[in-house]
Amino acid sequence: MTQPPLLPPPFPVEEYSSRLAALRTVMAKRHVDLLIVDQFEHMTYLGGYRSTAAMYQALLIPLVGEPGAVIRALDAPLFSEISWLTDCVAFADNENPIKVVAETIIARGHGASVVGVERDSHFLTINRALELESLLPNANIVDFSRIMWEMRQVKSPLELACHEVAAEICDRAAAAGFDAARAGVNEREVFAAMTAEAWRSGADNTLLAVMASGPRSATLHAALGHRTLAHGDILHVEPVPHFRGYTSRMMRPKSIGAPTNEQIGIAETLIQIQDEQFHAMKPGADAKEVDRIVREDILAAGLRDSYTNITGYTLGLAFPPRTSDFTRVFLADSDWQLEQNQVFHMYTSAGGMAFSETIVVTPEGGKRLTKMERRLFY
Repeated sequence: MTQPPLLPPPFPVEEYSSRLAALRTVMAKRHVDLLIVDQFEHMTYLGGYRSTAAMYQALLIPLVGEPGAVIRALDAPLFSEISWLTDCVAFADNENPIKVVAETIIARGHGASVVGVERDSHFLTINRALELESLLPNANIVDFSRIMWEMRQVKSPLELACHEVAAEICDRAAAAGFDAARAGVNEREVFAAMTAEAWRSGADNTLLAVMASGPRSATLHAALGHRTLAHGDILHVEPVPHFRGYTSRMMRPKSIGAPTNEQIGIAETLIQIQDEQFHAMKPGADAKEVDRIVREDILAAGLRDSYTNITGYTLGLAFPPRTSDFTRVFLADSDWQLEQNQVFHMYTSAGGMAFSETIVVTPEGGKRLTKMERRLFY
């Protein structure tokens, strides 16, 4: 049995303090006195604590003073264990958490303050937002959407280390799946091999992979089926492990039996074009120009009749119900520039095969964090 990856140290308090200071700079510019943070990613990023979705929970970030949390009493021991914060209000299951949030805000002197909310949050539903406004009649509630998504774009060294561990888990999971994949084996046996290896290697999530085979190999978001692999199939795997909430991803194809010369040629062309794209991923590069390399060259090569999907998107902290972060995407009209230490999932597909990598932006171009050999396996 192989040894699990070497793990980076936990985030120190200094890292959280730096994140909090950066957030407060933005709050001050927008004249926000108190920010309600309720998205899983941002609660984890700022407080080191992720709640469950069963009941509403939130962090309260004042412009000055110690941040606090309003959490379910059942989760208080976990909060004490994993969060660097110490100030929390715990509510019982028979209490209304929105009411507790509002009462806490008023008790802390912010009942008539400018209060920011994440209107793009999955957890601040319309009903919850309306109720919160009714319970804070004297507050000026303002939108704070997208801001923290933008703030999290550039990764710190320790965040990159988490991505590197997740990328190594990708490599190990895909290799285990391909070792199990042969004619006569059910798809679920391959999936089980990938999942077991990911868990052994340190993954902390349960939705660990996407997989499809045969006629469905080109369906990149396929649901797990019951198909038995047969000679001539293309097996598509995409491990999506998380480590401490940070996700890395990778797509690879395997031919069950010897591939055709055409399939080998398509795979080699996809890889060559995508490698050119990676080389262009330097700080200051225009996203639309990076996208153009894959989009136009694959169309010019006749590998696809049309190319409407994105060629890459943001990676970082991600929790259900989200499976992907589209704060930054690569499209033909993407109007933004790459920054050093951004991390992306870059992918392309044609001919029933797909290749992708977890890429970090460096001055020398995009650096692969996923290391598995780039080829059509068989």
